[in-house]
Amino acid sequence: MAVLVCGGAGYIGSHTVLALLKEKVEVIVLDNLSKGHREALPSEVKLYQGDLRDEKLLAGIFIDNEIDGVIHFAADSLVGESVEAPLKYYENNVYGSLSLLKAMAKHGVKKIVFSSTAAVYGEPREVPIVEESLTLPTNPYGETKLAVERMLKWAQEAHGIEFVVLRYFNAAGAEEEGTIGEDHSPESHLIPLVLEVALGKREKIYIFGEDYPTEDGTCVRDYIHVMDLADAHLLALKRLQRGEGSGTYNLGNGKGFSVQEVIETARRITGKPIPAEMAPRRAGDPAVLIASSDKARKELGWTSQYDSLEKIIGTAWKWHHSNPYGFKS
Repeated sequence: MAVLVCGGAGYIGSHTVLALLKEKVEVIVLDNLSKGHREALPSEVKLYQGDLRDEKLLAGIFIDNEIDGVIHFAADSLVGESVEAPLKYYENNVYGSLSLLKAMAKHGVKKIVFSSTAAVYGEPREVPIVEESLTLPTNPYGETKLAVERMLKWAQEAHGIEFVVLRYFNAAGAEEEGTIGEDHSPESHLIPLVLEVALGKREKIYIFGEDYPTEDGTCVRDYIHVMDLADAHLLALKRLQRGEGSGTYNLGNGKGFSVQEVIETARRITGKPIPAEMAPRRAGDPAVLIASSDKARKELGWTSQYDSLEKIIGTAWKWHHSNPYGFKS
């Protein structure tokens, strides 16, 4: 039996494929390669290049392969872009997921792990955020992910499709040997942007706001290592395979790191000065965003192996230093 990984050539997806292969799981990947990279996948992995909205392609995948479960990463995920092009996000994220669930129902596949986001909570009313916190997204990206979460609930009611939803903020780092890593265009995540300055690809990094009610005045964010995320997806799939039912889980480091901490840690690890410049606050940036992972630790048996900023940035630097232009290197 095989696992279908939708969006498996992307950043988190490709690292999850590695985790599955280490467990001797047969993996099939569906990816349109708009954001993913064929080079991120081992050559032996069967890749279907195409789109979730292609119902004929999906039917062929389920007919030709003995698929036991699905891990679903495929989505547009840029907050700013989602505000500018909300219909694109509904078209890809919601309609794509609808097409996938229809195919699963038709072909009797009853297990799915869904890569969601802590953006479904919107502006936090409590920190750390727990799974029972109010879900009130402040952008179309978070709204479309929440719409899929709700769709999963009704798909279970009607078709018996059991699910695990994983909500998290900032994935970071890379596979420890540096064979694959983060390669986005355009890049919008803080850690790779900081490392681009260290590589000389950017002149400086901007810090948006230094007067937040935090220890050093800069925003605090929750960073989680990509391999820890990969392990969580694997544990979630195993939960479903054991017949333990559906569930929703936050994933995070539980404490958060400030923008200034990230920059200073990157300076130590890279040995580069990494010039930084203060800039005005960005509208809508909360001071602190941290998710509690207590439920995932208790029910999934998940533990973070890369819980320090040094480990996270250290693995990211190994990848970026060896591959300054990503997979094109």
